[in-house]
Amino acid sequence: MHALSVIVDESREEEATAALWDAGTLGVEVRPARERRVELVAYFGGPAPAGLEQALPGAEIAPVPVPEVDWVARFREGFQPFQVGRFHVVPAWQAASRSPDVLIVDPGRAFGTGTHETTKLCLGALEGLAARRPLGRTLDLGSGTALLAIAAERLGGGPVVASDIDPEATLASRHHAALNGAQVRVVRADAAAGFRAGAFDLVLANLMALLLVDRAAQIQELVAPGGALVLSGLLLGDVPPVRAAFAGCGTPREERLGEWAALVFEDVGGRAERRP
Repeated sequence: MHALSVIVDESREEEATAALWDAGTLGVEVRPARERRVELVAYFGGPAPAGLEQALPGAEIAPVPVPEVDWVARFREGFQPFQVGRFHVVPAWQAASRSPDVLIVDPGRAFGTGTHETTKLCLGALEGLAARRPLGRTLDLGSGTALLAIAAERLGGGPVVASDIDPEATLASRHHAALNGAQVRVVRADAAAGFRAGAFDLVLANLMALLLVDRAAQIQELVAPGGALVLSGLLLGDVPPVRAAFAGCGTPREERLGEWAALVFEDVGGRAERRP
């Protein structure tokens, strides 16, 4: 295994992460660097790829040694149960029951363990929506561990579908659905491909802002008239372009947690459908 250190301004963290995934990284570790800069340590199964300097002009890029560390064991050592609204997120080795308010996660299968602000924002948005309306037919787009799909099922949504293009993510989704005893259908698909327009009353998309903007029209078409759409994975600076890309969905409610935000649209297309 090989590793690269990539140091960029904080504002370019998402851009650098996307470039590293495009280059085939197996994983990215984010560390604080100098003031207002971050260091991304990217791991590769083979030699580090060429061309990153062109993809990330101005970044400081250098090879770094790969430590002999059991990363899964280290992560598990530091993972403790925590509360998000009504939900108690618990690692699999500490789970004693399948209570409706417990979400069991296996941190050894990354893709989203509930610890990141974007996932917490989505869980909060889900709980708020469920207090005001039935969730109905729900799609967790880019599901990872399917933690959001499982939470939606716990909150009365159904049928619930978890979709991801990554085969490892779909395996993680199935694993977590079984771990939680949740009735979640797992599908491997590229974003909106494979789903008919208007098929869902609620769509959850916790994805990178660049992908949300690129697939805005496809994602919006998935929502049934009067349905809801939750967009997360947004740094505060990402909000204006994502809001503009989804302007056809109406005016969203913006929810923030630290430097991250989520946009919650309700009654998507509903007003247009009710016009005479």
